[in-house]
Parts: sequence; structure tokens; C-alpha cells
Amino acid sequence: MSQDATVPSSPRRPMRADARRNYERILTAAGAAIAQHGVEASLEEIARHAGVGSATLHRHFPSRQALLEAVFKDRVETLCAKARDLATESDPGAALVTWLHAVGAHAVTNKGLGAALMPGAGDPTLGDTCHTLIVNAGSELLARAHQAHAMRPQVTITQLLKLVGAIALATEHDSDGAAETDRLLTLVIDGVRQH
Repeated sequence: MSQDATVPSSPRRPMRADARRNYERILTAAGAAIAQHGVEASLEEIARHAGVGSATLHRHFPSRQALLEAVFKDRVETLCAKARDLATESDPGAALVTWLHAVGAHAVTNKGLGAALMPGAGDPTLGDTCHTLIVNAGSELLARAHQAHAMRPQVTITQLLKLVGAIALATEHDSDGAAETDRLLTLVIDGVRQH
């Protein structure tokens, strides 16, 4: 195997450009399928929507669990990148609110992903690692909002994330779950803002 060939489970080796494109297309297709059908989305449909064969999908993701973990990690990395981008905004309160809405949208589109990644299946550290990344990203935004007196001082990032998670769980089976999550989250955030 050449040095630039990839073994998906080995992140130390760089992927060839075509392999990287296939990997990204599979992740995108899997994310969309999970948002629509949940964690039992058809792997064959995911491969078809990604424009790759089933063998290519399985070469990158040898099991459904590996694919679910990759989708979840990719979504968490996207949320953390968004938090970093928002940390430079001039209105810290608005930046935090924007990020919390992104977390809500993330939670609604997971449709059973969190439960499928519970301890005992796949990477045992994934849930803790991702949770820590999200808490750290949100903590920075909340600290800025506290400094600007945009949020009540007693509000913690853990409380905010629990509220977002509870709202997303309550609306995940609604036909317009994302919109309802957004509306409910707006009501909750109004309650924790500093007035």
C-alpha cells in the first residue's frame, strides 16, 4: 500500500485526494440520511447518494457503527468551529444565542444517533470526548456573554446544553421538529438573558 493510501481507522496516514472526496461525500450523504431516516438509514442508499459503490463505503467505514461515529464527530467538529467563528463577534450575547440555535439544529438532526453511540458500542471515549469539546466551545461563548452582561450570571453552559437537548428530544418526532426546536429555544433563551 502506498504511503498516500488511507486506512480510514488510521488517521495518521493522509488520504489521496480521490479517497478524501469519497470519504467526505459518504459523510455528507450519511448525515442527510440520518436526519431523514434515523440511524437505521440504508447503507446502500447512503452509498448511492454519495455516488460511490458499497465496497467504497465499507472500505472507509467497515461497520455501521464506524459510520455513525464519524458522522457524529464531524457534526461536533462543525459546532466547535462555529463557536470559534462566533467568538469574534462584537455582540457576545447574540453570538451565544446563534450557537445555541446551531446546537439545537444539530441535536434535532441526530435522530437516535446519540443513543446508538452509548457506551458499550464502538469507541468508548467518543461520547465523552465530543461532550467535552461542545462544553468547552460553549463555555467560551458563555463567558464572553457573562462579561457583556448579556446572560444571567448564574446560568451555566451545562444548564443551557441540557435545555437545548431536552427541547430537541421533545420535538424530534414532530414533522417540523427543527422549526419547533428553534421556536422553543427562543422562548427559553429569552428567560435566561440578563434584563
